[in-house]
Amino acid sequence: MSATPSSYQQLDAWIDAHFDEQVKFLQALVQVPTDTPPGNNAPHAQRTAELLGAFGYEAEKHAVPQAEVTACGLQSITNLIVRRQYGPGRTIALNAHGDVVPPGEGWTHDPYGAEIDNGAMYGRATAVSKCDFSTFTFATRALESLGLPLKGAVELHFTYDEEFGGEVGPGWLLAKGLTKPDLMIAAGFSYQVVVAHNGCLQLEVTVHGEMSHAAIPDSGTDALQGAHHILSALYALNRDYLQVRSRVEGISHPYLNVGLISGGTNTNVIPGKVVLKLDRRMIPEEDPAQVEASLRQTIEQAAASFAPPRGGRTLKVDIRRMLLARAMVPLAGNQPLVDAIQKHGQDVFGEPIAAVGTPLYTDVRLYVEHGIPGVIYGAGPRTVLESHAKRADERIELEDLRRATRVVARTLLDLLS
Repeated sequence: MSATPSSYQQLDAWIDAHFDEQVKFLQALVQVPTDTPPGNNAPHAQRTAELLGAFGYEAEKHAVPQAEVTACGLQSITNLIVRRQYGPGRTIALNAHGDVVPPGEGWTHDPYGAEIDNGAMYGRATAVSKCDFSTFTFATRALESLGLPLKGAVELHFTYDEEFGGEVGPGWLLAKGLTKPDLMIAAGFSYQVVVAHNGCLQLEVTVHGEMSHAAIPDSGTDALQGAHHILSALYALNRDYLQVRSRVEGISHPYLNVGLISGGTNTNVIPGKVVLKLDRRMIPEEDPAQVEASLRQTIEQAAASFAPPRGGRTLKVDIRRMLLARAMVPLAGNQPLVDAIQKHGQDVFGEPIAAVGTPLYTDVRLYVEHGIPGVIYGAGPRTVLESHAKRADERIELEDLRRATRVVARTLLDLLS
């Protein structure tokens, strides 16, 4: 059996007929907070399993042991797998994450209200990526509504550790041998199919000086001035990074950012300790081990070159890796996914769908590291900026949700026919 224009039309019609139900499903998911931190995400998994059960979908609940969750700085995680077996053949996993950053300030809509205004649903995770809990679920339901003989299986993977790196989300499911799909699609945006993404290295740098009274500053070593010296050396690297270009369309060059600085004890005290947390984005062509070694060398050399007051203590630095997320690189086997999504995306959206890289990093890389070809595609606007992801008033256009669900359903039909 092969897919036909008639079967695509049947999928579209089913999705249209059940779209109000899909919107309500997404609203119910958005209305259960999953702020990470603090990362108490098991209640959302429980609610998701209940909603899936109403469709006759049994969600396996895989609770990550508390010690592992706590070690990652989170409170609770239950990852879900829904297995839909149709016959012998390849298994396609559809992954979306439910954990989100806290809403922050500046909202004009309730961040957990899932309110609909002028054709868009507002709320944290409407665009990244609870929307694709609904996209993937309803695409699978539409596929099954045809009653056609299919080969292979679909697995829905709903996980809860993307914001902190994915190791106790999909990484945990894969490491435990709970799943081994042949292909996978992860949550993304509708106007492009993403085949590669940057890596990310995050380091915590603790600068130790010597605390002293502000009235006699030469009696100590100012850790903040030392940190400033180190920061100057780090930020100077960005000039060099401009010359390191990626060959992947959509990805430009590496970049370094220091996102958090803390230290000192009081206004009238020379700081004795300052902590810097830095984020280094790595293009797919870079070797993470070499990147980390180079950064450590830059930091240590800058600390050694800082001149303390006469008789003052020399700077000491401690460097701790917080996160290493390797880049997602295209695997040769992803071409059937790319071809199907581009074909149906152009048909449904009426414009070409590019295959590109993204400077973001995601937990999709964990599937690729296990040899599973994958792409990033789902419901959302053209860009992260348009979605307001990680900003106030995150939203999804409901028409983008509807059309992306059609594209995924058609893609599944092509791959499983």
